[in-house]
Amino acid sequence: MYVLGIVVACLICFLLLKWTKRRRFCLDTKRLHGKTVLITGGHCGIGKETAIALAQRGARVIIACRDSGKAEEAVREIRRASCSMNVQHMKLNLANLQSIRDFSEALLKREKRLDVLINNADDGFSMCFGVNHLGHFLLTNLLLGRLKESSPSRVISLTSSMYKYQKLDFQDLNYNIVPFFTYCRSKLANIYFTQELARMMEGKGVTAYSVHPGFVHSDWTSHFSSVFRMLLWFVMVLVSVPCEVAAQTVVHCAVADEVLQHNGKVFFDCQPAKLHPFAEDEGAAKKLWEASERMVNLI
Repeated sequence: MYVLGIVVACLICFLLLKWTKRRRFCLDTKRLHGKTVLITGGHCGIGKETAIALAQRGARVIIACRDSGKAEEAVREIRRASCSMNVQHMKLNLANLQSIRDFSEALLKREKRLDVLINNADDGFSMCFGVNHLGHFLLTNLLLGRLKESSPSRVISLTSSMYKYQKLDFQDLNYNIVPFFTYCRSKLANIYFTQELARMMEGKGVTAYSVHPGFVHSDWTSHFSSVFRMLLWFVMVLVSVPCEVAAQTVVHCAVADEVLQHNGKVFFDCQPAKLHPFAEDEGAAKKLWEASERMVNLI
């Protein structure tokens, strides 16, 4: 009887873990020939898998990365995996506002169109608000003109379900005392940014979406100590999904026509996700947009 109980418990645990890892895949077969896609942080993790998937569909893919060596290696791997030579890289440091301006100027001179912008880069738990929100906020605004010229076009920003554990403090948007709290706030900021961008671009040919990719087994744990990384590795093995699976919702938002009716929404597992009420505060989204404009000197 004791052995039977252990077997049943193990079976239940196995089924629960399998359920948590159950994910939908993008089933849309649309080709992207003639389309240009920009992916920040496209040299690794979800960004790299997204680059492979979109290059396989015929898109011209540009990955933006601050480390040229890593970017060049990633381009070779993406080309090989996608069987497409139409993959390039450009240097971009999202933690440096001047780098973003220089990058945007160079991109606009070099590329005649931009159809999909994927704000994917994530600096883990360091400099989260600046990189994850302000850097992408400035980049998107500087490229909005080209996105509108290529309409219908899309802006996709990665977020996380961790947004629910913090609210923004508009008196201290650069809060960076507890890294986890900073991370949560940056992901909430990405949701607000997407909602406000969608409202501003309504009827102008640009739609915006946030994507929660799920718990992903990637290199984001590299910012922690080796002991803590080992603990995280054990937990992630149990509940995480591979990057190529997590990228499916990003790909879905980049290609599927059915997402157009959900402009400004958050997607998880290739379908719209329900948000906590405080994450749908239009007033907070507008206030964050205006504060962000001041912080990156757009006004």
